[in-house]
Amino acid sequence: MLDTFAPFVGLIGLIGLSGLAGLRNPVAKDRPGLAMRVLGLLGFAGLTGIWIDGAGATGAFGSLGLWNHQSPTLARWGQAGLLGVAGIPYLLRAVM
Repeated sequence: MLDTFAPFVGLIGLIGLSGLAGLRNPVAKDRPGLAMRVLGLLGFAGLTGIWIDGAGATGAFGSLGLWNHQSPTLARWGQAGLLGVAGIPYLLRAVM
């Protein structure tokens, strides 16, 4: 069942590219949510999608770097980073 959806779930990882917007427009230092923004580093786990089908969805965690951004549009992209959870079952299946 998981193999059927793996190619489509892997595409969710493209959301993580929105985290690159934080390079040009960084989150203000006085904004709360630093711990959640640091979790944006989990976006690098999306590189496992090269070897593990479906695990690329974890790349969506990269957009967590925009969490609680002062721009409402970028803040919404930051919340979309939670979709990275969809890649975790594929990672776990490969490890176990």
